[in-house]
Amino acid sequence: MTASTTAIERSRLPALTGARFLAACMVLVCHVGIALIPRLGGTRAAGAQRYVEAAGNVGVSFFFVLSGFILTWVSRPDDPARRFWRRRLVKIFPNHLVTLAAALLLMLSASVPITAVNTVPTVFLVQSWIPEQDAVINYGGNAPSWSLACELLFYLSFPLLLRVTRGIRPGHLWRWLAGTAVLIALVPLVAGLLPARPTMPLTNDHWWAVWFTYYFPVTRLLEFALGVLTALLVMRGRRLPFGVVPALALAVVAFVAGANLPGVYDRVAATSLPLALLIGALARADVADRVRVLGSRPLVRLGEVSYSLYLVHYLVVAYGPIGAVHPENWAKPVSLAGAFGYGVLTLAISLVLAWLLYTCVEAPAMRRFSRPRPPKAADRPAETAPQPSAPGT
Repeated sequence: MTASTTAIERSRLPALTGARFLAACMVLVCHVGIALIPRLGGTRAAGAQRYVEAAGNVGVSFFFVLSGFILTWVSRPDDPARRFWRRRLVKIFPNHLVTLAAALLLMLSASVPITAVNTVPTVFLVQSWIPEQDAVINYGGNAPSWSLACELLFYLSFPLLLRVTRGIRPGHLWRWLAGTAVLIALVPLVAGLLPARPTMPLTNDHWWAVWFTYYFPVTRLLEFALGVLTALLVMRGRRLPFGVVPALALAVVAFVAGANLPGVYDRVAATSLPLALLIGALARADVADRVRVLGSRPLVRLGEVSYSLYLVHYLVVAYGPIGAVHPENWAKPVSLAGAFGYGVLTLAISLVLAWLLYTCVEAPAMRRFSRPRPPKAADRPAETAPQPSAPGT
């Protein structure tokens, strides 16, 4: 059996599902660290913040590349675009709207101002298209939902993108992958041509460069395309340069190096290609059933709730035990043990809420609305009347 045949026949990738949980945890660690590290004091703590922030950047980038990979992996030539878009909208919006409603209630309880500016773009997931230096629009309501605005563009463009990339000859896929990686590396260079003013509060970064590099859906589409091309490489049996362990080592080196790059080069440029190679290596190992830990049942279950975890965790950071939404908490000293305890408690609460969101909202919505309802028996022609179901269907 060829690698491409195996890839088509086996749609589930348990190790990559487990890896989704770890990526969501990286984003959680980022937000917990941003809230707590300044309260630790000392130069060591301040030096660690760049790696904590880089963890969030890498987690989001991993999700973007993985999204392109998985959608390509499970795609079917006979799947109409309209049906694909329906499934993806049902996947995104129920969780998004529920967590946004929760965010607005929490904002009211904490006397955080609610305006049309910081809510309406978020409702429709267009906030990432709007450059706004104070991030009131981009982070309106539930802050992590800015990335869903990027995902919406990915999903809208996927049918056309897949049609184009499937037309690439297998021997040329590596060239396209390398070219896409080069474009991603050039994004910060282009961003440097944008106006240097205004600057972001607290960090003093050039806002236009940050927005263009990190939030703008069009530039983030390149990472999604990288995932699509990586999936085609694996499905067509093209050789990858690394196995799982070397690919993981390369990703770690890229993470450390990228965190120390100047300006907006530290956000995406150094890590996107290593992440794509790691995802491809994990997929190949998954097909061969060689991944044990990431593909274990507990991690797979956690990976299944990772989207819910991604959406609820920031609300826990902001309004839970850390109370990051209250400025008076920012200056309260905390010990290293205390910060660790806050982090563990935040993760525990977030997991419980994520499980509830997945069980009560995400999974039921997918079961009920992701597929068109079959016609009623009375509406069917006589020759297509219902037949007895086959065993197990």
